[in-house]
Amino acid sequence: MFSVRKSLWREHIFDLIRRTATDLPADVERAIRRAQLREKRGGNAWWVLGEILQNVKLARRHDAPLCQDTGTLSFYFIVPPGFDTNALVGATREAIAMATRAGYLRQNAIDPVSGVPYQTNVAPGSPVFSFRQGARKTVDARLIMKGGGSENVSAQYVLPDGELGADRDLEGVRRCILDAIWQAQGQGCAPGILGVCVGGDRASGYEHAKSQFLRKLNERSPNRTLARLEASVMWDANKLGVGPMGLGGRTTVFGVHIDALSRVPATYLVTVSYMCWALRRRGMLLGPEGGLKRWLY
Repeated sequence: MFSVRKSLWREHIFDLIRRTATDLPADVERAIRRAQLREKRGGNAWWVLGEILQNVKLARRHDAPLCQDTGTLSFYFIVPPGFDTNALVGATREAIAMATRAGYLRQNAIDPVSGVPYQTNVAPGSPVFSFRQGARKTVDARLIMKGGGSENVSAQYVLPDGELGADRDLEGVRRCILDAIWQAQGQGCAPGILGVCVGGDRASGYEHAKSQFLRKLNERSPNRTLARLEASVMWDANKLGVGPMGLGGRTTVFGVHIDALSRVPATYLVTVSYMCWALRRRGMLLGPEGGLKRWLY
């Protein structure tokens, strides 16, 4: 059984939360800069992307959250066999409370019955944990912070869909994804990043679609068919003209990540999880007792 030095874990996870909230990953920042170069200088899209870059710069300089909506916190842990996950959960919850008090997290966990926020952001369903065991001696800890605006424009489709002319095939999948982008317009704080799950059920589809945000923007699916579909959707999406914040432009999405789960014969679901431009994801590799090995992303 691996032991966990709770105070050390709490310290590192607090820093993981802080960095995720305040420091946009380099691959996402590069995508924003490249997108601005493609837009007409002085136009709406060019101006919006410039303001986003200024926001990124100020958040990093002042160690302040990139967005007032610090979102849902989803933690993904890959741990060695025999690892004490209960102690890790406890340390993570304490780190969230600390980060909330320090101002890196807004009181974002709300009781849906009373409408009252939980003071520490530790509540039923908050945070979200995912654990996997791996043949390893280190712990892979990653965090995604997903805002409510982008969550609101995520979508799930059931094929066939007569209105879209979408059958139970990959062309039907492509039509669903493009429709989700079109319906979102600027409401999801475009340019967006898409995580897509083909197959699965209602619950597993959304869970798996969200996990695709752990991939880097230039990381293609190892499945060649899905990789081609990712490229096709990316190309078609950026021809829609939705643009940054829905104000028009050449860049509507920064990335499209598609994966598949098995399905039952009666159901063919396409789940599209939409992420705003602020793809807040960070990770770290730690020793089994909590020592920091290196940062990911």
